[in-house]
Amino acid sequence: MSDLHVYDTTLRDGAQQEGLNLSVTDKLAIALHLDELGVGFIEGGWPGANPKDTEFFRRAQSELTLRNATLAAFGATRRAGGRADSDPLVRALLDSGASVVTLVAKSHGGHVERALRTTLAENLEMIRDTVTFLRGEGRRVFVDAEHFFDGYRTDRAYALEAVRAAAESGAEVVALCDTNGGMLPNEIADMVGDVVGATGARIGIHCHNDTGCAVANSMAAIDAGATHVQGTINGYGERTGNANLVTIVANLQIKQKRDLIEPHRLAEATRISHAISEITNVAPYSRQPYTGSSAFAHKAGLHASAIKVDPDLYQHTDPKAVGNDMRMLVSDMAGRASIELKSRELGFDLDSGSEEDKAKVARVLATVKDLELRGYTFDAADASFELLLRRELDGKLPDFFDVESWRVITDSRGEQDALSEATVKVSAAGKRVVQTGEGNGPVNALDHALRQALASAYPELADLELVDYKVRILDTEHGTDAITRVLIETSDGSTTWSTIGVAANILEASWDALLESVTYGLIRAGVAPR
Repeated sequence: MSDLHVYDTTLRDGAQQEGLNLSVTDKLAIALHLDELGVGFIEGGWPGANPKDTEFFRRAQSELTLRNATLAAFGATRRAGGRADSDPLVRALLDSGASVVTLVAKSHGGHVERALRTTLAENLEMIRDTVTFLRGEGRRVFVDAEHFFDGYRTDRAYALEAVRAAAESGAEVVALCDTNGGMLPNEIADMVGDVVGATGARIGIHCHNDTGCAVANSMAAIDAGATHVQGTINGYGERTGNANLVTIVANLQIKQKRDLIEPHRLAEATRISHAISEITNVAPYSRQPYTGSSAFAHKAGLHASAIKVDPDLYQHTDPKAVGNDMRMLVSDMAGRASIELKSRELGFDLDSGSEEDKAKVARVLATVKDLELRGYTFDAADASFELLLRRELDGKLPDFFDVESWRVITDSRGEQDALSEATVKVSAAGKRVVQTGEGNGPVNALDHALRQALASAYPELADLELVDYKVRILDTEHGTDAITRVLIETSDGSTTWSTIGVAANILEASWDALLESVTYGLIRAGVAPR
């Protein structure tokens, strides 16, 4: 493996993202995922300054078994005018039990004088005293030079002196922080190269994404001599986020052939990225490089034709290297190749070259284009496309149940929350069932009523859960008379699928999407009509 440190700071810096709030249990679970990915260091938080982080380190000592990563505690240099050995926050770093301590230190003269309200000389002594003390206590020490690049621009000599003070006192790494996230790659490369040459210290890089350049800046720093890189999973972080550590690692390992983590661990990156998204309750960004659901998704017919010949023609790398997969999106841009490739992905071989297969592809393509003209979008509803494909190829779908009628009533009484009640009449397994369901809104009520009506015939539906619901008005100039598109995402506990409904009535569109969701779920479960 490479001597480049891969240092994750999701549990502290990433947790500063707006709307992201991690419990101690969440942090322990994320740490295990990061360890599984194979990062070298996991920064757990700031013990002593944050009760939740203090509790995290306490529980980590007995509950967290890391096989690949080393846990690091984050803190600050001692207070001005004090002593490191008697500073309570420095003592809390020792009490955390972490073998690595990362100290934030000022390297910008203006911050020293205006934020710390001390002298430039005292700030250097704070760095030396704290690093020396922690090293004497047997800890490995990393130093984050906060606001380094802004400080370098203002006073290069002092910024370099702060780096030297840390390194000469025993800091193993001095990470240069683009705290404001305002730097560009060429600037980072020039400054990092200068620091490496001028100080001889082991230099790291910590970038924020305010210019959209956090990953590029990190790569530039490594090219200039940095051998320690910090970032967060999925690019979580304050304002526009931190450098996405998965993207950096994938770039270095796949593009530059550096051995940072074992290939079988990198192949778990997509799964781990999404698993952490579930814990943070932050929806995965579909267009995230490497691990996003759209990272290797192809829609245009021209692309599909080329991919049919050679997938590498429109993909920069093999998606399996990061645990992702190529997806063909079917839309009104689709050509024959898109339909053939998507059909093959779903288990239907329409690529024999026979006249019969050509006719089937033409029929499916014509149906797709007609439906998309009316407002459907199959690139966002793979399950509905599979049902369309089955319907076109087999002539019909499995006859699981027949719908006689459905209706919804929403009753609002005074200041109480409105309650929706849905009644569905269906026939399944030779029985007519009339079922009423209540819910938090009409669609929720319809979902409950339908699945309750089918429960005795198809108990497999108990595992299904509606997990997302999206509505879009397609022709807004028609006002309340506009066509409505509804997308429903359903889960069976192990995977999810999306179905679509389009109608002038939002409830009718929702009902159509619900019917397709249930039908697809039964097909996926391998259930035969009863």
